[in-house]
Amino acid sequence: MDSHSLDQLKHTPLYEWYRDEKIKLMDFGGWAMPIQFSGILNEHLTVRSHAGLFDVSHMGELFVEGPEAGKWLNGLVTNDLTKVKQHQAQYNVVCNNGGGTLDDLIITKLDDEKFFITPNASNANKIYRWLEQHREEGVILRNASSDYGLLALQGPKAEEILQRLTEYSLSNLAPFYCEPAVELKSGIQLLVSRTGYTGEDGFELYCSSKDTVQLWKELLEAGKDEGLIPCGLGARDTLRLEMGYPLYGQELNEHISPLEAGIGFAVKTKNKEADYIGKDVLSMQRTEGVTRKVCGFLMDDKGIPRTGYPVYNKEGRKIGEVTSGTKSPSLNQVIGMALVETMYAKEEEPVLIGVRNKRLKGHVVKKPFYSHSSD
Repeated sequence: MDSHSLDQLKHTPLYEWYRDEKIKLMDFGGWAMPIQFSGILNEHLTVRSHAGLFDVSHMGELFVEGPEAGKWLNGLVTNDLTKVKQHQAQYNVVCNNGGGTLDDLIITKLDDEKFFITPNASNANKIYRWLEQHREEGVILRNASSDYGLLALQGPKAEEILQRLTEYSLSNLAPFYCEPAVELKSGIQLLVSRTGYTGEDGFELYCSSKDTVQLWKELLEAGKDEGLIPCGLGARDTLRLEMGYPLYGQELNEHISPLEAGIGFAVKTKNKEADYIGKDVLSMQRTEGVTRKVCGFLMDDKGIPRTGYPVYNKEGRKIGEVTSGTKSPSLNQVIGMALVETMYAKEEEPVLIGVRNKRLKGHVVKKPFYSHSSD
């Protein structure tokens, strides 16, 4: 993209650094973002073996506060927030009246009266408006997205690298927990969350937007000897796809429910304390079963399935469409996910994928595609 076009997009705090380093940027949901630095294949494999550093500052940061904040939030999301402990993070879904997904997001309980929400970048304003629309008296809602930078340090060497920059003992931080006040030796203040979107150990590091560039540089320097490299959104996508994680806008949207998307573990339907929006539809889907479902598949013929490509049964009848597809760098196989009629979402079920003018063979497999035992 030319510089004028890029200037029209939203920028993360690293934008000027990208320009100075002559990093190619693309339009990603209205943001000027790097798709790759040294190549998607190299970045992907480095995250699996060493560590990668991602700029995900386009993600949103919302705060919900007040004595009734937890109870109120629990009435708007599909998972059970009453079970979340202090400093614990929980994967969650916000649904519309029809059970469709407005967003999948992370909610972190900072204390009994303060919650921190990380929605997807493209949905941050939508979710803020939705929460504001349903806000009750005494609940304080704040959109702090522009105040924060967010870097994801992911991979087996992530803890070792970050530990070099702080006295705080990272080994004490369990997966899906955060420490809201970690000070680095340089004085930078972080909220450190042991979460990620790659299937590897790692951290998501929330800092003041003004400290983001310094944090980026400090991490790259600290991880130099451990093989740490900067990574773009291309590798982030192939890493999450190998794990079978849904991506909003592909496996999830306002017409696909979390049960259809295969993330039923984040859906509570028996909790009588919370009648959240969409619960009646999801309860019915759970009782009666869904008519369509997101499944994983492997290609048997050569060809890369892309989002929106048609999926057929072996008799040639259209049964759904591809939601995501790529060549897996870790497995060296072509993998994908598709939303298909439920009866065809069974393991080993043969499918045909419409790639250009051909119908290529594939078969349904269990997710995740990648596990560390398959290294």
